[in-house]
Amino acid sequence: MRIAVLGPLEVHTQTGAPVEIAGVRLRMLLARLALEAGRPVSAELLIDDLWGEDAPAGAAAALQGLVSRLRRALGDAGGVELVAGGYRLTVRREDVDAHRFEDLAAQGRREAPAQAAVTLDAALGLWRGAALTDLQDAPFARTVAAGLHERRRDVATDLFQVELELGRPAEVLPRLGALAAEHPLSERLAGLRMQALAATGRQSDALAVYEEIRGRLGDELGVDPGAALKELHLALLRGEMEQPAKRAETVAPNRLPAQLTSFVGRDAELAQLAALLDANRLVTVVGPGGAGKTRLVLEAARVARQRVWFVSLAAVSDPDHLADAVVAALNASDGRLYEGGHTTLDRVVELLDVGDAVMLLDNCEHLVDAAAELANQLLTRLPRLRVLATSREPLAITGEALCHLGPLEVPRDSVEPEEAARAAAVRLFVDRAATVRPGFALDESTVDHVVEICWRLDGMPLALELAAAKLRSMSVDQIARRLDDRFRLLSSGSRSALPRQRTLLAVVEWSWDLLEEPERVLARRLATFPGGATTAALEAVCADGTLPARDIFYVLDALVEKSIAGRSGDRYRMLETVRAYALTRQEGDDIGERFCRYYRDLAEEHDPLLRTRDQLAAIAVFDAEHDNLAHALRLAVDAGDTATAERFVGAMFWYWGMSGMTAQFETYLRYGGALPQQARTAFGVVRASMDVDSAGAREFHPARPLMRMTQLAHATEESDLLEALDSPDPWIRASAHWAKDFLLTEEGDLRSGAASRRAALEGFEAVGDRWGLVLSLLPLGRDHSLRREHGPAIAAFERAVVLSSELGVEDYLYLSRARLARERRRSGDIDGALRDIRAAQRRARERGHRRMEVNILVGLANVHRLAGDLAQADRTLDELEALVRRGAIPEPLARDLIVSTRLENRLAEGDVTPAAALLPEAVASLVAQGYSAGLAWAAELLAGLLALRDRPGDAAAALGMSEVIRGEFDHGEPELRALADRLTVRLGDEGYAEAFRRGAGTPRPDAIARVVALATG
Repeated sequence: MRIAVLGPLEVHTQTGAPVEIAGVRLRMLLARLALEAGRPVSAELLIDDLWGEDAPAGAAAALQGLVSRLRRALGDAGGVELVAGGYRLTVRREDVDAHRFEDLAAQGRREAPAQAAVTLDAALGLWRGAALTDLQDAPFARTVAAGLHERRRDVATDLFQVELELGRPAEVLPRLGALAAEHPLSERLAGLRMQALAATGRQSDALAVYEEIRGRLGDELGVDPGAALKELHLALLRGEMEQPAKRAETVAPNRLPAQLTSFVGRDAELAQLAALLDANRLVTVVGPGGAGKTRLVLEAARVARQRVWFVSLAAVSDPDHLADAVVAALNASDGRLYEGGHTTLDRVVELLDVGDAVMLLDNCEHLVDAAAELANQLLTRLPRLRVLATSREPLAITGEALCHLGPLEVPRDSVEPEEAARAAAVRLFVDRAATVRPGFALDESTVDHVVEICWRLDGMPLALELAAAKLRSMSVDQIARRLDDRFRLLSSGSRSALPRQRTLLAVVEWSWDLLEEPERVLARRLATFPGGATTAALEAVCADGTLPARDIFYVLDALVEKSIAGRSGDRYRMLETVRAYALTRQEGDDIGERFCRYYRDLAEEHDPLLRTRDQLAAIAVFDAEHDNLAHALRLAVDAGDTATAERFVGAMFWYWGMSGMTAQFETYLRYGGALPQQARTAFGVVRASMDVDSAGAREFHPARPLMRMTQLAHATEESDLLEALDSPDPWIRASAHWAKDFLLTEEGDLRSGAASRRAALEGFEAVGDRWGLVLSLLPLGRDHSLRREHGPAIAAFERAVVLSSELGVEDYLYLSRARLARERRRSGDIDGALRDIRAAQRRARERGHRRMEVNILVGLANVHRLAGDLAQADRTLDELEALVRRGAIPEPLARDLIVSTRLENRLAEGDVTPAAALLPEAVASLVAQGYSAGLAWAAELLAGLLALRDRPGDAAAALGMSEVIRGEFDHGEPELRALADRLTVRLGDEGYAEAFRRGAGTPRPDAIARVVALATG
């Protein structure tokens, strides 16, 4: 949908149809959420912004009611989601006119005058009146509107300035005068009026404008005009104010190196650089070799409004020759001969003294001291000169602003081609690949390899261009497979490039050779940390006699300054290519033992916190350090240190279980022979607990790690469970209650476990374990759902969603969202179910979690079926099967649910033959998994087919068997209720009740066996 707030609030669908939003408070809520452009707003802030001090009693409930009304009013046009941070409107930034206005304004400020005039005019054209004019009673509206109007005035002023530069003073004057009358104290508007009047020959009027604003400033504010306005006044008195068009004609065109390839993927950095250059006289673009610093500044210069000189220092090796190299470059671009009689610096100043101008100093890192001194001298002597430099470290002089240039954006794993193509790194690789191999395209056959290349090469432009060049002789999958030997692979760049930019090795060696010896020592040791490191970790692991701990912080600072390491928060890390090079230089830097010991102790310190209120902080530590922890475990196993390996398994087991990790264990398992039996057992249990190849397991038993934990602790004996139930540790008691309930549930006894379900929830609540709370809420929500208590069920699943979001455990977040959407569907809220499913699907695709789409798409198919759209339900399953065929989702993960859901579609359609064909496979799979809910589902599917075969008595008995298998009949499923109603019509009330009791009275093992026999027979 599209939302307009620059005037009265208006809402339209993407096709242009208006959407009616009735009610002032509802319109306030929509406008407030739209202003966040898809970001969440907390309930507390929304209450303050909608009601202020007049918030009603029960404001939270009132807000929930407003959100529900807004969801209904928007319908298919959009939705409001409940997320961890509050409520968010599912709208893109470009679909809200206020944000589109801001984006166009920023774009116009960095464009050349002709294009800027068009862009800025388009930004102003979005306004239809006063912002939020019909919502001024909202507590938030006046402040927001005031800010928007201030930016509107700034954009209008920018447009006037651009039009003056284009030589349009007469056209500008009327509008400029009107805006100046509205803002009589604006010095910038007064200055533009003076320029416009002077350009049309009205010098006396221009002087009158100055006298007017000087008087106002003195009378109303007690201040004098600023320096810029005074300088303009003096120029006017001296007759020096030329027409802007005339000045533009006298400026020689920029002479910049021509570019042979397109500019890809740096739009945000280009905008940032333009803003920095507008506000500062010295800007240095800093970043590692191969980041594209030169290309960025050349693109920025291409659209500059001033005279630009480009000076490359790459070929200058002696700092004493720096000024001579600058003179040579300036003479070449200026077309004038060197004139003697002055110092070299004087000559540089003379050549650059042409008014507003920019000098690009490219590749300063090997001459950084001399380049800094030259820049400082020029900026001091030429007040209208700006310097834009590129370097791998800052020039470090007063007034310098930095533009940090890092890797290009890379996509997440396992994405579709159209999603991967949005990432800048992929776009660059594909663009360069197409020039080397015409016809190369990003499609299903290439996307995984291209994404891997972008990840492995850190999204660094030069490395990606070198990799794309290898397509002359290799396929994209061959390149991806050989990146472990990246320096040998990427060894043939452009012959016209500088020697240090022709190969990947040369790029890194150039940076390495600029380091001092202590910096090289720490860089080699930092390379041991695949996940980066905190200062504390580096001081504990890397310090020795050659590198004291007290020096590490300062050496780290030098590595960051020289773009060898980067800093994010409290963590320092290297680009993978730089790290790969540093690892080759590690002879004599054996810190493996200290590394293992540090991370073993870290894991053992934080493991107990995973089961307390400090859980989120502990998870954050494990998340941040996981790559280092895994590497330390591998080092311990490789060294044959079985004691350390066992301690690692014990300390990391619970984190692995909570996080749902799988692939990492394959590496460890192959070392099992080197470990004692206890460690091999631990590895085997961990692997089994993480097995996600069974869709049914994930659907019907989300707490596999907890079950496996009890197995590992040998707590499966009844005496052990009883002992755990009486443990003094509240977390163990809560876990034991959960385990007891799970065992009873899987035996078809829901009633006996009810007290344990409540005790588990209360216990996990007491210790603050969000993960345990999610596990406890899911069965409690199920209980309400089975009893057709949709309100409490939805509340339980909503809380599980919020807790899972806080935890950041994706498996449980998707499972909780799937249960929530399923419950909304069962309650008849089809729109709400679709909203939750689409929110989960967006998250899965944005984060590359394709395997999570199994439950998402199956849930979507169920919604379509219940809504009566069987064709769309089948198409959704077709989409899921297509993902399986492409390898985006493992087949065992999806096949079971696809078959069972297709069977439900055929039953709804009343088509006996295909339903009968699908039933044996569906039931066999559900029985093989052995979970109680799945076994009951098998009985329900059988009942549906028996009803179609005109066997109403057997169908009713099958529904009775579903009750004895699960422990309770599913009264909350509308399709089952409809089936029971149809059977009652056929059999009569007594006949149906008798047949149902016959099935429900069957012993549970016999009921399961009979379901199998009837399904396969």
